[in-house]
Amino acid sequence: MSTRTAVVTGASSGIGAATARRLAGAGFHVVLAARRTDRLDALAKELEAAGHSVSVHALDVTDRAAVDAFAADLAELPPVHVLVNNAGGAIGTDPVATADPADWRAMYEVNVLGVLNVTQALLPALSGSGDGTIVVLSSTAGLATYEGGGGYVAAKHGAHVIAETLRLELNGHPVRIIEIAPGMVKTEEFSLTRFRGDAERADAVYAGVAEPLTADDVADTVCWAVTRPAHVNVDLLVLRPRAQASNYKVHRVQ
Repeated sequence: MSTRTAVVTGASSGIGAATARRLAGAGFHVVLAARRTDRLDALAKELEAAGHSVSVHALDVTDRAAVDAFAADLAELPPVHVLVNNAGGAIGTDPVATADPADWRAMYEVNVLGVLNVTQALLPALSGSGDGTIVVLSSTAGLATYEGGGGYVAAKHGAHVIAETLRLELNGHPVRIIEIAPGMVKTEEFSLTRFRGDAERADAVYAGVAEPLTADDVADTVCWAVTRPAHVNVDLLVLRPRAQASNYKVHRVQ
C-alpha cells in the first residue's frame, strides 16, 4: 500500500489521530489535516519515527478556498484512495426552545458542510484512483434523537444523509461510501468541547460506564472497513460499547 494515500481530517486528536496511526500502520501514506498544526507536527514525528510515511496540512474544512487549495496540493502525492471525513464535534446541550442558533450553525458548518467541501474537492482524485473509498464518521446521533442534542443530532443526520445519497449517486463509479456511526466514545476533547470546558460535566457523561469505546476502537473499525476487498462495501456500521443499548440507555455501575 506504499503507493496509496489516505487523507484524515480532524487528525490532530481523538478518533482522527488514532485513525491516522492505524492507517499508517496498514501501509498508507497518511495526510494529516486539521487546524492545529502543532499537534499534527507532533503526530507526524511519532509516525515517522515508527517508519511510516506521512505529511501535514493545516486545514479548516469549513473554508472552501482552503479546501480547494489543499486538494490541489495533494496532486503531488501518490493517488488518493481513501478519505476519512472525521472532522466534527458537538457544542452545547441546550433544548431546541432556547438553543443558540450560532451553535447550531457552527455544528452544521463542520459536520455537514465540512464533509461536503472535502468530499467534493477530493472526489475527482478518489474516482481517478480506480479504487476510492470515502468514509463518513457520523454518529448514532445521526440515526436517533435524544433530548438536549437537537443541534448535534440535526448535523449528524445531515452527515448520514450525505453518505446515503453519495452511495446512490456514485453507483457504478469506482468509489465506495462507508459510514461509521459510533456511540459513546471517551476521548480527551469531545465532551469537554461540548460542555464548553466544564471538566466535571464532561466526566459525568462517562461516570459508572465500565468500558466506553476508545478512539482506537473506532480507528480499528475504520481501518478494517477500508482494507476490505474493493468489491466489499460496508454501507453503515454502528459501533457502541456493550454498556450502551441506545443513545439514552446506558448501564452504569453505581
